[in-house]
Amino acid sequence: QVQLVESGGGLVQAGDSLRVSCAASGRTSSVYVMGWFRQAPGKEREFVAAIRWSGISTYYVDSVKGRFTISSDNAKNTLYLQMNSLKPEDTAVYYCAAKVSRRGVWYSPPYEYWGQGTQVTVSS
Repeated sequence: QVQLVESGGGLVQAGDSLRVSCAASGRTSSVYVMGWFRQAPGKEREFVAAIRWSGISTYYVDSVKGRFTISSDNAKNTLYLQMNSLKPEDTAVYYCAAKVSRRGVWYSPPYEYWGQGTQVTVSS
């Protein structure tokens, strides 16, 4: 089992920056990929970014490329998402997730473990 706890969400203005974190515990040695997803009100949850737990590779959805950076500190078992130039359309609950299986493309679902989410609200 892997436990995930997000933190760092909040209310910011458009153009601001914010960093959300995800602390992982439990069987973190089994983690292959860590990812960030988000879900806006009335919308389905969508993929945002992923990183191999080794930190070698990253992948982003087109809408956040150049603005968001995913990173990890394996010594602290912590995942980060640095969000710059935030837009109102980035408003959502942000979830971190851990993938232990090696099926399919490395950043693709399924992700087996999920955090409870942290709210990010961007005002215009």
